[in-house]
Amino acid sequence: MRDSLDRRTRLWALLAIVVGSTLYLGLELRDEPNMSAVDMFFELLETFPIVLATVGVVVLFRLSARQREEQRELIAELDLARAQGRRWRAEARALIEGLGKAIEAQFAQWGLTDAEGEVALLLLKGLSLKEVATVRGTTERTVRAQARALYGKAGLTGRAALSAFFLEDLLAPIERAE
Repeated sequence: MRDSLDRRTRLWALLAIVVGSTLYLGLELRDEPNMSAVDMFFELLETFPIVLATVGVVVLFRLSARQREEQRELIAELDLARAQGRRWRAEARALIEGLGKAIEAQFAQWGLTDAEGEVALLLLKGLSLKEVATVRGTTERTVRAQARALYGKAGLTGRAALSAFFLEDLLAPIERAE
């Protein structure tokens, strides 16, 4: 559609140049009927910049109007995307809260201390042992010991097994083609 609008704008511009030049020459010939072809050419040449500038202004107005319309469309699309994002976040918030409660319940079932539970959550979020130590204001050695303790209580082999324990049921099962 944009190409057809550009073609149409170019055609109107060309038509305006031709019609404007023809009208001007017609008026000049009316005032000076004995004008030679060379004189007509120079008269046309003198007015050509004015005609081009006028057509240019009209084309700029058309392009400006088209850009304003595109801007309105983009703003409408952005508003729609923002509304969809707000709706998605609201829906996800309830799911995330439910997941958080389920994780806390599992930590309680494993008998994790508050410190071990906090370390487990930070590990699930993907933080390194060093980053967990920084966040908790403790040493990396302490965090490593707490991580080993929580893995032992949970019967897991490490960070990957901890993540897999909670993610396994969240992800859709892979169906094999037979």
